[in-house]
Amino acid sequence: MAIWKLVPACKDYLWGGRRLVEEYGIKYEGEVCAEAWVLSCHKDGESLIADGELQGKTLSEAIQIYGRKALGKNCEKYDDFPIMIKLIDAKKNLSIQVHPDDEYALKNEGQYGKTEAWFVLDAKEGSYLYKGFEKDISKEEFEERIKNNTLTDVVHKVFVKKGDILMITPGTLHAIGEGILLVEIQQSSNVTYRVYDYGRLGSDGKPRQLNIEKALDVTCFSRNVDIKGSDDHLCSCKFFTVDSIKTSDGAPYQGNADDSSFVSVIAIDGEGEIVCGAEKFAIKKGNSFFITAGSGEFIVSGNLEFILTIANDSSI
Repeated sequence: MAIWKLVPACKDYLWGGRRLVEEYGIKYEGEVCAEAWVLSCHKDGESLIADGELQGKTLSEAIQIYGRKALGKNCEKYDDFPIMIKLIDAKKNLSIQVHPDDEYALKNEGQYGKTEAWFVLDAKEGSYLYKGFEKDISKEEFEERIKNNTLTDVVHKVFVKKGDILMITPGTLHAIGEGILLVEIQQSSNVTYRVYDYGRLGSDGKPRQLNIEKALDVTCFSRNVDIKGSDDHLCSCKFFTVDSIKTSDGAPYQGNADDSSFVSVIAIDGEGEIVCGAEKFAIKKGNSFFITAGSGEFIVSGNLEFILTIANDSSI
């Protein structure tokens, strides 16, 4: 049984801001903190254990010490840790991009594809994101619009507000828009095929790389179809289930980390306490905790809002 407080890996992508540092207490010395990978075993940026006897070890090292049982039965089919969770601060528009499914990504990239969910934490008035197309288009039209810079004319625009949830399935063209802060729950993958980037230059002064040929292979060219969240959960798919939970003084949340899956707890507002067995931690906005599978009952108390995520058995 174990509960680990995690330190995120941070990314300074050119479109990011400082809100994760200033509002969510993410520790980062750089000028831009675009993403905080608050739950990650991915080689491109691993979460670290914050304290205790495993302090400074990566999450994957801690899991290796505890054994695969720490992940739970739902993760037995995976060779690698299956889920990644990020806090994302889009001060500027992200590139328009698409993700492959597992079959294509494993064959061509050596890692999983990406199904992801976006839970909007904040959005300035008028903020929007892109998701899918306004109408069915052909592969040829898609390629031509990339070339002549008219792609945004046919991409579906979704205006968002705090509390909105959206599912982004593989093959869906998408982009997070300026002024949006969100939690992204996704498969553990860093495969992104960028198709349009507003002509921006990278830190090297050159246009950022596009991945048009691979995008043409995996993009779904049908009109956008909204995918509704679960009636019982914030969202649920074959890879993960996510809940948004609020506690208040006198009304704690009682959960159970059974042997089916680990439990991820990401605090998105307020502060309180998380207790599992003999272990007790203060928890506040921006904190991330990993509870090993089979740890049993845990309690989250205080005035707090948090995102709770478990892994699903994707074979079902």
